[in-house]
Amino acid sequence: MDSRTTGVRQGAPPRGTAPAQFTVRLSSTPRGARLARLSATRWLDEHGVPFRGAASRTAAVVVAELASNAVRHCGGIGRDFRLRLVLGVGPSAAGGTLRVEVTDARADTRLPPGLPRSSGRGLVLVNALAERWGVRVNDAVTKTVWAQLRLPASSVAVRGGRERG
Repeated sequence: MDSRTTGVRQGAPPRGTAPAQFTVRLSSTPRGARLARLSATRWLDEHGVPFRGAASRTAAVVVAELASNAVRHCGGIGRDFRLRLVLGVGPSAAGGTLRVEVTDARADTRLPPGLPRSSGRGLVLVNALAERWGVRVNDAVTKTVWAQLRLPASSVAVRGGRERG
């Protein structure tokens, strides 16, 4: 059968399934930070992490804090930031993980080692909520601040195979 008779494009994932990654580039403005949080919670809901659940709320706080820091550090120079989410689903009893990455254009702004001491509470919250977190300097211009969250099995309801619409 060819793709014209089945209605499915060759090489495309089956309808109703979605990739386990989400990436979006946003402006370094308060609106961009807000859109990062809203986009993350919507994407998680579409991937089986309920919008009003504890895991979604935790992820929203982490995304908001990392995005706010990106806006604070590179918003004045008019650079965008990138949000990347990677959802890893383990065995049903184990739940899964969510990796949140925010990349900004200020690699020269290093974060202190260990528990952060900053003027705000953002990274202190990330440190308290995340299983682990860190910083990766990508090149002379960009750095990525990442956090990994553990998702309890009850919050990860795989929705593969269902069509939306």
